[in-house]
Formats: sequence, structure tokens, C-alpha cells
Amino acid sequence: MIKPVRVLHAVVNMNRGGAETLLMNLYRNINRNEVQFDFLTSFEGDYDEEIKQLGGKIHRIPSIRKGHTKYLRSLDYFFKDHPYQIVHAHMDKLSGHILERAKLAGVPVRIAHSHSTMSEGSPAVKIYKWKVGRKIKDSSTHQMACSKEAGKWLFPRLSSYTVLKNSIQSRDFFFDPMQRHRIRTALGLTDQHILYGHVGRLHKPKNHKYLIERFASVFQQNKRARLIIVGDGPLKEKLQLQAEKLRIDKVVIFAGVRKEIPAFLHAMDAFCYSSLHEVNSISVIEAQAAGLPCMLSDRITKDLDIGAGLCSYLSLKHSRRWEDEMLDIRSRSAERYTPQIEKGIKAFNASASALLLQNFYLSKLKENCHGKDNSIYSYV
Repeated sequence: MIKPVRVLHAVVNMNRGGAETLLMNLYRNINRNEVQFDFLTSFEGDYDEEIKQLGGKIHRIPSIRKGHTKYLRSLDYFFKDHPYQIVHAHMDKLSGHILERAKLAGVPVRIAHSHSTMSEGSPAVKIYKWKVGRKIKDSSTHQMACSKEAGKWLFPRLSSYTVLKNSIQSRDFFFDPMQRHRIRTALGLTDQHILYGHVGRLHKPKNHKYLIERFASVFQQNKRARLIIVGDGPLKEKLQLQAEKLRIDKVVIFAGVRKEIPAFLHAMDAFCYSSLHEVNSISVIEAQAAGLPCMLSDRITKDLDIGAGLCSYLSLKHSRRWEDEMLDIRSRSAERYTPQIEKGIKAFNASASALLLQNFYLSKLKENCHGKDNSIYSYV
């Protein structure tokens, strides 16, 4: 076995989304003398330069938006010219295309990884994805998911799969009062302001419209309240217009994509996540590591709770309760670093997850070299 073993990760791009951030957390912590990450993408991403600095290669093929036939042909050409031993696909149901073509090319280890519980797009797009997703069972040699719910969604015809928890570089997120002061000063905030925050892509599943509505009611009762939304996406202009119509555009901060996520979390007083569905939120784990009280939609998996007493799960049907929780948040946000946080976050430590994944890759490749069965179903 030639080392480092190069693993090809198939993604749309390497922007600062949940799955992509998880991959980078693993990449930074994995032993790159043993395993190297390369990426098959269709678009440029925020992490591209760091990937290159870490020794990774970035390959580009045309997006599936250019056409079904052209996309499959591009995959065939790619795998013919790049004989990888391990392909790890992170495109949910569209991973069926990747893994099918990898199988035809003779790639021995083919991993499907679920990061969600729902397909996005129009009804026609969802039907197309469903058909492609049916290829995964026969095209993948191994299956992974970030939670049990995500696994059940992508692998409905399989009884079990490997669960690899989302993980972070936890020490980066432990509360830092100096960073808090620096960011709040830059935002024009004093200690008297209460800053509610959200980190995530601005698209429909994150349900920012609901959060902005709830904040508007909170602001009417507390003029020192502020809301910061860190991230970008297709709904940014609509959300900005919503804030203007509610006359809160002066107190809602659209911060865009930021590299300094820990510092922005330190600046917040509470974290709000009103998602319609969510299994992959690295942000929720990061917020807890930063000691933030978290108000979460009850549609978010409880697998993300580190057990430090920071999470409140609220129904989206009960708007008034969301507002009451937000107004009450100051009295519950005094201590930002506790032994409970340090203990609970260990289960989401990127260095431990990277070692598990590294051993997984090497063992599966070794088994393949010895002609053993590639099946693995476990909880790691």
C-alpha cells in the first residue's frame, strides 16, 4: 500500500457549509502522512486555497446542471484518467451517480455519506434525485451518516450504516472575552446590548424568515436587542427586504461569510436556529462549545446536544414561546465556559473523529487488498 493513501471526496464545492466544514475539520486533524484528501468539485470554493496548502488536489468537472449525459460522461473520463482506490461521496442522493461511475471504473472502496434528511429543489428535481439515490445501495461498498436520522433517509433499504458524528476543533471555540470585546466594538455594540445570532447558509431550510419575525417582536419589547446573521445564500436580498419592511434593518446585521466564526460566536449572547429540518449543523455544536444558550427548532436532531444544558428545543408552531425564550435569555447566559461544556464537547472532537476515519480508510483498503468483504456497519 503506497502512502499517503489519496482519498477522493466528491462535493459540489468547498464553501463554508456544514458538510464542507466537517470535511475540513477532519482534513486538518488527519495524519496526512498516512491519508491525503483530494476533491472532485464543479465550482470554486472558500476552502480551495487551504486545501492546496495542506497538500490536497482539487479536480473540476462540469456541473450536473450542464446536463445529465454530459455529467456522466465527465465522470467516466475523470475516473479513467485518475485511478483512485477510495471515493467518498458527500452529495446525498446524487452520490448515486458518482459511486455508479466509480464502480464501473473499478474503484474498490466507494463510500456514500449522508449529511441531510431531505432533498432540496422543485418536485421534478426531487424525483430525479430520488431515482439517482436508488443506485447507492448497489454502487456503494460502505455507507456513512452524520446521524441515525440521516442514515435512515439516504439508506432506507439498509438495516445499518456507520455513524460518524459531526466534529469541530473545540478549543478554538471556548469562550474568549477579548475576542468578544473586539467583535462587539467593531459592530458598535456595548455590554448593554443583547446580541442574538445565527450562522448558516441563507436558504429555505434554515427558515431565517421565521427568526427575523420573532426578533422583530423581541425588539419591540427590548430596544437593546440586536440580531446578527453570519452567512450568505440565495435568500439574502429577500431577507434584507423583510427586515426593512419590519423596520428593523438598522438592528439586523447581515455579516456575510466570515472566517472568524469563533470570534463572532463569542460576541453573541444567544444562538437561534429555527430550521425546518437539520441533521448536519456544525454551527449548533460550535455554539455550545462557545457556551451560548441555544434556542433550536424541535425539528433539529437531539444528537447535536452536547449535554451541557444549553439547548432548548422549541416548536415552530409556538411563536410566542420563541419570543419569551429570547427575552429571557440574558438571565441564563452568565457562565460561558464550564466543566460540563468541556466534558460534553469531547464527543464531537475533530482529532478523535479524524483518527477513526483514518483507520477506517486504511482498514477497508487493506481488506480489499486481501480480498475480504468490504461491508461495515457500526457506530463510531
